[in-house]
Amino acid sequence: MSEFDEEVKKAEKELEQSLIPLNDQENEENLDDEYLGDLKMQAQEYQQKIQDAAVKAKDYANEKFVQASEKFKELQDKDPKQLVEDAKDYARKNPGQTILISAAVGLVIGWLIKGRK
Repeated sequence: MSEFDEEVKKAEKELEQSLIPLNDQENEENLDDEYLGDLKMQAQEYQQKIQDAAVKAKDYANEKFVQASEKFKELQDKDPKQLVEDAKDYARKNPGQTILISAAVGLVIGWLIKGRK
């Protein structure tokens, strides 16, 4: 046997050792199925977490909507003069907060007016 034939045989042996035999395809498919199963399970967990967060957000939004509706109904029932008196009374009791609220409202109105130009 020539030196070339020996090298070819050596390369064939190395190649056979590194390849997966065809009859082991079932094992490979099982590994793929297991990997895909893990991914599917993780996707289902994330889906459940997202659904839970959406339900919580919906409940929170509904709760706040009900509160806002109640406040709006209270304001509709009140006389405008009474609203002004309540605002003055609040300003007397909390002058610092009144100044901050006024400044914030002024900034928002300024941005709105500047945005229109």
